[in-house]
Amino acid sequence: MKLKNNTVFDCSVIDVSKVHNEAGNITVAENLKNIPFEVKRVYYLYDIPGGEARGGHAHYELEQYIIAASGSFNVILSDGQNRKIVTLNRPNFALHVVSGLWRELDNFSSGSVCLVLASLKYDESDYIRDYREFLKLKK
Repeated sequence: MKLKNNTVFDCSVIDVSKVHNEAGNITVAENLKNIPFEVKRVYYLYDIPGGEARGGHAHYELEQYIIAASGSFNVILSDGQNRKIVTLNRPNFALHVVSGLWRELDNFSSGSVCLVLASLKYDESDYIRDYREFLKLKK
């Protein structure tokens, strides 16, 4: 499978919007409206021990919206040439991570929850789990 030639500059933080009233806030994510793909899988990471990192892989096809539903954490992106660190700390902002990029998550605050909306169902063959292999595929 060929790795897409996306760069870290193809990723952006999106204001998913927030509706506020006296009863609290609501943020709505809708397929092909404020999310540019159809969500096929939703998962969340929580109770991450201090100092631990998650991710550490790339995808051939999968796109993600990564959201700090609670707390904060960093998303480190690499395209093999450039590196970008994005801090997520507001639940109405999502990082759109396109395919073909290495991603790692670290610096989780206490009680943080990382919500991920994914464009595909889980498929192990879509993962690249070795950074050296990723770099070879990017050339």
